[in-house]
Amino acid sequence: MLTRSMAMKGLPYFTVGKVVKGFGRGSKDLGIPTANFPDEVVNDLPEDIGTGVYYGWATVDNGPVHKMVMSIGWNPYFKNSKKSMETHILHAFGTDFYGSQLRICIIGYVRPEMDFWTLDDLITTIKNDIDTANRQLDTAEMKAFKDHAFFQSEIIDNKIVNGNTYYIN
Repeated sequence: MLTRSMAMKGLPYFTVGKVVKGFGRGSKDLGIPTANFPDEVVNDLPEDIGTGVYYGWATVDNGPVHKMVMSIGWNPYFKNSKKSMETHILHAFGTDFYGSQLRICIIGYVRPEMDFWTLDDLITTIKNDIDTANRQLDTAEMKAFKDHAFFQSEIIDNKIVNGNTYYIN
């Protein structure tokens, strides 16, 4: 099992990609909409970042930076056959934003990936994860990442440049 110290080893982690359609469960079944990364971004995750629930900051199409909580893994309750990165941004968007550019900075770990007996148990746990992320992101240490240069970087030749290179898929 992934421990908190193991999960934190690869953080902070920055990535960017185009929002793609996911499994269609976030809004419909859970009431918790998610923005999903394409397979290329998921497959590029370093080994240090294991499956589980994380928190951090996100922006869509260079808009305002918002808090986010993210599930990385196989979603055992739904028995997924492929790994996913599902980002729940703690902001109410008026419309879907498929095809938009999503930039995220993962800075903290909430818990390991889990299976659930019921959908209600899953939803309750996700809401607790959101509360945990919200509290953690209100700390001064975590708020500093909201203004990170990554969120203000230029895109040059399909790469983001700010001292590091991040590929856009």
